[in-house]
Amino acid sequence: MTDPLVPAVLAFRDNGTPYSPRHDDIYHSAVGALAQAEYVFLKGNDLPSRWQKRRLFSVLETGFGMGISFLVTWAAWRADPDRCERLHFVSTEKHPFSRDDLLAASGAAVADASIAPLAQQLADAWPTLVPGTHRLEFEEGRVILTLVFGDAVQTLPTLWLRADAFYLDGFSPAKNPELWTPAIFKSLARLAGDDATFATYTSSGDVKRSLLQAGFEYKKVDGFGWKRAMLVGRFAPRYRVRRHEPPRPLAVDERHAVVIGTGLAGCAAIERLTARGWRVTSLERHAGVARDASGNPAGVFHPMMSRDDSVGSRITRAGFLYALRQWSALERRGFRPVRGPEGLLQIAADEGEASAMAQTFASFGWPQEYVAPVSRDDAQRIANTRVARGGWWFPHGGWIDPASLCAAQCEAAGGLLERRFNVAAARVERFEKLWIVFDENGVAIASAPVVIFANAHEAARVAGLRYAATSSVRGQLTLLPADAINAPRVPVIGEGYAVPLHDGSTLTGATYDIDDPDIRLRDDAHIENIKRVAQMLPDMRDAIGASSFAGRVAFRCVTIDRLPMIGAFADEPAAIQDAGKLRGAWPLDLPRADGLYGAFAFGSRGLVWASLGAELIASQIEGEPWPIERDLAEALDPARFLLRALRLGCAT
Repeated sequence: MTDPLVPAVLAFRDNGTPYSPRHDDIYHSAVGALAQAEYVFLKGNDLPSRWQKRRLFSVLETGFGMGISFLVTWAAWRADPDRCERLHFVSTEKHPFSRDDLLAASGAAVADASIAPLAQQLADAWPTLVPGTHRLEFEEGRVILTLVFGDAVQTLPTLWLRADAFYLDGFSPAKNPELWTPAIFKSLARLAGDDATFATYTSSGDVKRSLLQAGFEYKKVDGFGWKRAMLVGRFAPRYRVRRHEPPRPLAVDERHAVVIGTGLAGCAAIERLTARGWRVTSLERHAGVARDASGNPAGVFHPMMSRDDSVGSRITRAGFLYALRQWSALERRGFRPVRGPEGLLQIAADEGEASAMAQTFASFGWPQEYVAPVSRDDAQRIANTRVARGGWWFPHGGWIDPASLCAAQCEAAGGLLERRFNVAAARVERFEKLWIVFDENGVAIASAPVVIFANAHEAARVAGLRYAATSSVRGQLTLLPADAINAPRVPVIGEGYAVPLHDGSTLTGATYDIDDPDIRLRDDAHIENIKRVAQMLPDMRDAIGASSFAGRVAFRCVTIDRLPMIGAFADEPAAIQDAGKLRGAWPLDLPRADGLYGAFAFGSRGLVWASLGAELIASQIEGEPWPIERDLAEALDPARFLLRALRLGCAT
């Protein structure tokens, strides 16, 4: 179960230095925060010279605090004409500041004219204080801050990246000993790239011994301000004992990918790859984008709440928050998908669930800007219509037109995207360093070193996957005219959903008919939709007597565990050939089909999962830090069903 996130308490010493009452220690030297960060971490890691002329450079910090080290690093990157193309800064923080306290704490320290605007940008982008990984982008995506909120003892083992430099920060070993243990340094060693360096303001004997045990070598140098000494060094293990090397970029001669499918999954992949400078060829069997389930008039987006903060809840939380940031970034660039006003109401299944979830929200300390329990009276006021029970309110949930989002993402790709419609992919085949995509007549229609399968039901067949465990679910929507009902003011979900659209109509649904191929609209399905919604919104029963209904049928692709398939494909023949050796394998042990990736089986949560899934795939291809914890990525791994078969000894 996820531990509740406890924010930092802001206090100041008499000299104005920010101070932590919890650790009885200061956040930075009284001599100066900026000067300390520049001397200890930049100079200590020989930056910026080590990142110059590189495509990617990654920094891992233990203890984000006020963010001063990040801001100084960002400023140095901006000032360097030979800077790396992309700077990743990954930092853990057990007790993050609130947005207001972050500004207050850093206000005096960042008076420097080159830093103050960056501090404001950081505060403007500051994430909701919930546990997990939060990816923020600056400088048009060239500076990426990945904040990991939670105890570093628990979170560092879940990260997956190749770090070029370590900032060993945090409060002093005497005041914050859990951040300086051998286990912490072992976690860092697992992520260290070749010639990775480190720097830290401390020269504690325990820290030196732990560094040596983890494979780091160090030297003592003059400290900053009143400190006599500090440590710098590099990762230089005598023996290679790591089971897996940290991730590297996929070796390709040309940064070109084929994306099969232009629904939510495919268009998100297109946007994330072209944002990194990749050229993309999209293949779509229909005459335009978003013609299948992604073509529904509207879709709702919200996190999934559970009493134990399950894997599914953690994944939807990460996806929901990342999607909101990405959509806002699109809008700032002038690409505006159609979406409703913020806010979404979920009605509890019964009074027991309403009470239990309210207690759960309190125990986790979820901030009200993320989710808040509401009484029946409050729910009726929010919805502006009668409701059966109370539930919970998502202030930043809502609805969006999926097709308009797909169009915006493709438009953002600009000239890096080649669109090809009315082209049906049937299979792929490896030829030297390329994957060739063939149509059903055996004609080669595209080739690239990377292929991403985002074509839902067809993905496993076209990719030749045997271990996919997907099925088709028919979903029929019902569209009620404005004069048929007293429509809710905001989207309401629970037993079905009701979404008030801009034209005054209300979208309700959807049925969940497993392996039902019927494409016709059915009156009984319309009645089913209305009756289920009426369990939440009693006035909806008035619509049952309508003479006819409009609607739409679409088919969702789902897996047996209801999680999507996102990430690199396994080389199934190679894995089966070595089935005996792989019976106790973990995901990183599996052989992979270089250049083949999947983003499909999103079920009814494509809006929440698509952007994050695309970012995960792009990060895997580029060898960048992953945007979510590794255990969550492994829960989405397209190879997970193969892995289960290998462990059971039934993979053939």
